[in-house]
Amino acid sequence: MLLVQIAALAACAVLAGLAVFQAALLTGAPLGRFAWGGQHNVLPAGLRVGSAVSIVLYAAFGYAALAKANMVPPLGNETATSVIAWVLTGYFVLGVLMNAISRSKPERAVMTPVALLLAIAYLVLAVN
Repeated sequence: MLLVQIAALAACAVLAGLAVFQAALLTGAPLGRFAWGGQHNVLPAGLRVGSAVSIVLYAAFGYAALAKANMVPPLGNETATSVIAWVLTGYFVLGVLMNAISRSKPERAVMTPVALLLAIAYLVLAVN
């Protein structure tokens, strides 16, 4: 159970860091080369909306991790929480692949390992 709790807390820490990063992008920080394909140094309005949505999703993903580790109330029932953990594992595995093929070298270098950490954390959560 300790490994599951560590995985959940690690996932939440990474997601919190990503939320801060997306908030910086949302407010116009010139960090766009690390996200959204790296085509814009400062994100245009449409991608800033995507950053805002990402922040909300990261909070939900974090709650799901904590729920799977029995650190907060479950999402519906145990089966639903398990399914969500597997879906998020797949989502982050896809994120590893998408970041690895990004045209942006900074995005590949930074976000691929970040997505890999999240994929591993959610895999640990999903199998337990």
